[in-house]
Amino acid sequence: MRRKRIFSMAWETMKQRRLRTSLTTLGVVIGITAIVALSSLGEGFRLSIKERMQQGFELDVLTLIRGSLFSGWRPQPFTDSEIKNISTIENVEVATPVIQMGNVTLYDGDKKRQALVATAVNFTEFIEVFPDRFEFETGGPPDPGKNDTVVIGYKVNYPNETETSFTEANRTITMTIRIPKVPFPIKNYNFTVAGTLLKKGTPGLTNFDYWVFIPLDTAREIYVTSGYDISGADLIFVKVSDPAHSESIAEDIEALFPPYQISVLVPITFIRQVDFILGGVQIFLISIASIALLVAGIGIMNIMTVSVMERTREIGVLKAIGAKNRTVLTMFLAEAGLIGVMGGLIGLPIGYGLAYVLNYAVSGFIAPQQNHVFSRPETERMTSTPIFSLSWAFGALAFGVIVCILFGLYPARKAAKLNPVEALRYE
Repeated sequence: MRRKRIFSMAWETMKQRRLRTSLTTLGVVIGITAIVALSSLGEGFRLSIKERMQQGFELDVLTLIRGSLFSGWRPQPFTDSEIKNISTIENVEVATPVIQMGNVTLYDGDKKRQALVATAVNFTEFIEVFPDRFEFETGGPPDPGKNDTVVIGYKVNYPNETETSFTEANRTITMTIRIPKVPFPIKNYNFTVAGTLLKKGTPGLTNFDYWVFIPLDTAREIYVTSGYDISGADLIFVKVSDPAHSESIAEDIEALFPPYQISVLVPITFIRQVDFILGGVQIFLISIASIALLVAGIGIMNIMTVSVMERTREIGVLKAIGAKNRTVLTMFLAEAGLIGVMGGLIGLPIGYGLAYVLNYAVSGFIAPQQNHVFSRPETERMTSTPIFSLSWAFGALAFGVIVCILFGLYPARKAAKLNPVEALRYE
């Protein structure tokens, strides 16, 4: 018998038992819907997290610290010769040192502001490393030859949205600095404001909004005149020519130091690890959703087994007029396959729509706290867009059809093996 005829007979049989077919198909629809919804939602969430991390972490910038990130006080600064050696590594564009001076207090007349950290940098190199971070509201980058200038972060200038600005370009301010030397002497220094930065809050490792920037040479001079000798740096930011080389460059940098002396933070490694973890969570959720489809398969096997018992005489007649065992087998498997196809085609759009509903519901409850080293928390609504992947859609549809056929195989084989004489005598 031709396949077209077999599928036609299977379809007619399903139409005659519409309620039973509809309920059986509903189980497949639920399974496919769950798989598509969770895969679309998971893929969208994964890409959203990855995109946020790429925005927060400059992938072409490595951060060097002494010891470990959580090891506490670093025993010694990076020396100028070490910084120079790093800058000579292939594919390293800039290696710029940073000195952090702890909390400072700023005064502009009667106005007072507290800054999270005063950071001493080489402005020319630092802006080359972080060009997107240095957009000015007033003023601009300091002149290289001036060592009495300061750049103010946005949150230092505007602690909250209701307050007016603390200062502006070309104003002279006083900075109170605690020198890290027992008994921590407090000294005042005058600076001219070169510029104030626009808001650039970031979910990455650093948030410059809360920083105050002063020239590197000025910081070293302050320490030296206070009897605290420091000629190196607390941190080193290294800009690489291509993020793809960042891991090999990190290995080259580590080779310049004794074991366990430094830590190199490689942003692209963080992103890969997070992406790998989120991918695993996505697969786990889809596996859970697949249980619904397996339950639907058991229902298909049960319904088709009952159908074989009800259609015993019909099967006997078919075999009596010459239908072969494989014809009967194919006819029942065709019914199972059609149920899988219908359930899949209905479940795909429903699942994608459900992904949007779940995304809207979940995003209302998630407001991540950007608690990071060198930054203060900022609350932001978590948003993502479900991603409809053709590969996931075809995979879910194929899985649904395969499950239906596998669970329909037992009743189909049972029908194919019926003795035609016994089937015709069945009441």
